[in-house]
Amino acid sequence: MKYSKSLPYLLLWLAAATQAAADDDPSITSTDPEAPDVPVAEQDLEAEMQGMGPDSIRDSDEISLDLLDAEFKRVRMLVIDRAYDEADSVAKRAIEMAIRLTGPRSAEMAKALTNLAIVQHYTAQYGAAEQNFQTAIEIIEDNEDRLNIQLVNPLRGLAASQLEGGRPDLASNSLQRAVHVTHVNDGPHNLAQVELLDALTEVNVRMGLHEEANVLQDTVYGLNVRYFEDDSLELIPSLMKRAEWQHRIGFINEERATYRRIVRIYEARFGKAALQLIQPLVLLGKSFSYLDMSGAQALREASFTSGEIYFKRAVRIAAEHPDTNWEMQTIAALALGDHYMHVGNTPRASQTYRGVWDLLSEDEARLDARRVQLEENVVLKMEPLPDYIGSANPETAPNNGDPVLQGSIALTYEISIRGRVSDIKLLEADPPEFLEIQKIAERELSRRIFRPRFFEGEPVTSVDQVFVHTFFYRASDLEELRDESPASESEGS
Repeated sequence: MKYSKSLPYLLLWLAAATQAAADDDPSITSTDPEAPDVPVAEQDLEAEMQGMGPDSIRDSDEISLDLLDAEFKRVRMLVIDRAYDEADSVAKRAIEMAIRLTGPRSAEMAKALTNLAIVQHYTAQYGAAEQNFQTAIEIIEDNEDRLNIQLVNPLRGLAASQLEGGRPDLASNSLQRAVHVTHVNDGPHNLAQVELLDALTEVNVRMGLHEEANVLQDTVYGLNVRYFEDDSLELIPSLMKRAEWQHRIGFINEERATYRRIVRIYEARFGKAALQLIQPLVLLGKSFSYLDMSGAQALREASFTSGEIYFKRAVRIAAEHPDTNWEMQTIAALALGDHYMHVGNTPRASQTYRGVWDLLSEDEARLDARRVQLEENVVLKMEPLPDYIGSANPETAPNNGDPVLQGSIALTYEISIRGRVSDIKLLEADPPEFLEIQKIAERELSRRIFRPRFFEGEPVTSVDQVFVHTFFYRASDLEELRDESPASESEGS
């Protein structure tokens, strides 16, 4: 269950670590996959360096540790700017410099390999990234020990690539080891482990281990409470993150309780008409569009329309507060319109959206927001599709050497002015034998709710929309389906 695409918690360390530790360790950068490129493993470095082009370092007199540090920082900035091709070239050049300056098993080499692995993760070269992260880890272990704090960054990166490569079981092991390293170096209650625990939560959510994910977030909350006063503003970020995790794993009643606590903290500090209340009120209202899936608590469901009072309060605060702005008014009004779309009250939804259209049309500086929020379809409610099918799930069927492959399904569909989906057709299935996942995808897509696209202030039907879902499967499952197919039987006879 989710409002929109979930945040990539496993990779948040990259951006955060960039700012926090750049001065201390210029090798730290960040991750977010896009386009594939040529993988580089440690044993292939000499061949790779021979073809690096005119920017390659040819003379050891030209290089120094200061220049190497500058290259590390340059890779970081290129990744932040999403200039991945150039980042790849600079990262490989830094590896060459590290080898010539300090040798192939030095600390600088570990940093250089980590940088290259991060770039490879960004470009979806997960296998190559895993190999280079692992080599960096081995170098640190050889130079220091198996509990050195320098291991945390490459372990995080290794876990990220293992997860995206279809092995969440291995990602869990890597993250648990990273957490243990922080405990040994900084104590069991250190706040540095919070990002690791968030990443481990993401792994458990993807494997369907919701109870374990909830326990991890209880631990994160307990760490924050240990360092901050009860009901202090410093607890708000932790509580907001806690509520988001509770939503993702279906603990909706707990999610509502968390948002209500945030509201009380803000009211106590700023009053009952504070602008700070808009976000938690909107999110609290949205929670009433979902059923609690936490077991016995699922019997205590509130009315589906209960969220309306929170949306209307947010709209009122955004309209009346002396320090309000159009962004806050837009957030609150869209949330109310989306609520009406959820409950099928299309006339009131359209009326609310028209008001937002007029608001965003008053100034040219607001047109980009209008384009994103109203001139494109926005998904309001969707359910997650399975990432693994058949025996590919590492939680239920541990790896036995059978290759895990990636497949995909592409569907076309229409979105009506009521925000509902119709006319679903299969565009492509690769491989086509997995009929069950096709049915699941079609069923989930048919249940989605959208904020419809607007043109000149009025909702319009959107045709020829395309939905793509990728999944992992085992080669043996595909072969079994092919053997069972009528075509195979006729060929055999």
